[in-house]
Amino acid sequence: MAFDYNLEKQHAKGKLHAIERINLLCDKDSFMEIYADAQHQCTSFGMDKKTIPYDGVITGFGKVNGKKVAVYAQDFTVQGGSLGKVHGQKIAELIAKAIECRCPVIGLNDSGGARIQEGVDALCGYGEIFRQNVRASGVIPQISVIAGPCAGGAVYSPGLTDFIFTVDKISEMYITGPKVVKQVMFMDITSEDLGGAAIHSQKSGVAHYRCPTEAECIEKVRKLLDYIPHYYGDKTPFEPKEKKALFGKKVDFKYTEKKSAELNSVLPEASTKGYDIREVINRVVDDDSFFESTEEFAGNAVVGFAKIEGKTVGVVANNPGNLGGILNCDASDKIARHVRYCDAYDIPLLTFVDVPGFVPGPQEEQKGIIRHGAKILYAYAEASVPKVTVITRKAYGGAYIAMCSKHLGADFVYAWPKAEIAVMGAEGAIGILYAKELKDPNNAQLVQEKGQEYRATFMTPTIAAQRDYISAVIEPQETRARILSSFELLENKSVSDKPLKKHGNIPL
Repeated sequence: MAFDYNLEKQHAKGKLHAIERINLLCDKDSFMEIYADAQHQCTSFGMDKKTIPYDGVITGFGKVNGKKVAVYAQDFTVQGGSLGKVHGQKIAELIAKAIECRCPVIGLNDSGGARIQEGVDALCGYGEIFRQNVRASGVIPQISVIAGPCAGGAVYSPGLTDFIFTVDKISEMYITGPKVVKQVMFMDITSEDLGGAAIHSQKSGVAHYRCPTEAECIEKVRKLLDYIPHYYGDKTPFEPKEKKALFGKKVDFKYTEKKSAELNSVLPEASTKGYDIREVINRVVDDDSFFESTEEFAGNAVVGFAKIEGKTVGVVANNPGNLGGILNCDASDKIARHVRYCDAYDIPLLTFVDVPGFVPGPQEEQKGIIRHGAKILYAYAEASVPKVTVITRKAYGGAYIAMCSKHLGADFVYAWPKAEIAVMGAEGAIGILYAKELKDPNNAQLVQEKGQEYRATFMTPTIAAQRDYISAVIEPQETRARILSSFELLENKSVSDKPLKKHGNIPL
């Protein structure tokens, strides 16, 4: 490229330049720029005398790990990376071309926002990008890296994409910046506190990944691209050991067999004690393959991607180590979004259940737990991909139904022997069933006995298995083998009973 990039200007801010980011992301010498000579047509405010190289955004195609990708990178050293009509057209046309070429789009965002000199033409540029973002959704993965400021209309394109990556002390995302907040709300706030990487990773849930440096961020993007299909219809078949031995096929995966036996000791003795569900996930999937998403947001739920004998699966789990694994508004949104992404790209779903219910109380009710919780129901019921569920311990009430039960269309549901599948816990049930007896202190022994009877009779997987709601009660060490066998059986799953409709209406 002939243009002399102003690297020092970016380096002075502790940031990489757009071209450096592209070179870090793409395989060596694989990037091919397009629309390099595009120029704005604005004549207002002296713009007719100003040349803006590539109109402030570098666009093109390259390869990541040998597979093609489309990339655009806004250059903050050129007119502040501001978006004008041509700038927006370049990005929109790149996305449209990526849809045709069937490859992911990675956007490296670093822009001061709309180019004010172009007025409504700049807004037109944003609109064209948004339309292409929506066209591409479910067709090709869209990844946004927030590598600088991203304000106003600029935040909505990343908001429409599948994954958002942020970098500490560099990323900024907000609808209105600190100056406007001060003018309108009379509030002093820094960019970092308003919309920094930590805010969107921990509080808003907007960002899926937060990284300490740009280099680590881009490396993480490359890693994600190794897990997800690169277009709708891009499938990686299971390669079980027997098939490999028979046909000589080779798949890169490693699994330490002793981890299966370790599953027997994961659950605490007391059913009221929490544990980290990642201890289960990491003992079931291929070694070091669990790639978590949205890790810092709604810690009572865990989602991400993993590999089982080299095949990518989407993982969803309640986490008893955080708020007991209870479902609240944020956890519901987190789970539903991940389920819908996996279903969109035919990624099989593996769900681990240990949930005491939906959170009670006025705070979550007023926040809309009914609406948010319904998103999980909708996402799982709509998903037509292979769905395997493992109930490790608690599965109570509506939350049991919501977490990919057979009733919502799970193909196989397995339960560990200590699973508690019931309408509610023993204390709550006894409080309702024997309310009168509880009022008399002389009945304490009777109530205690009834509690033990309820636990022994109803808080086991036995009744659910007898009713055909559980495919099998399995020992923990059997979990990986069962999951693998189930997904192999479901590899060519086909759903043909969908009613004719344009699309459903998820309770957003």
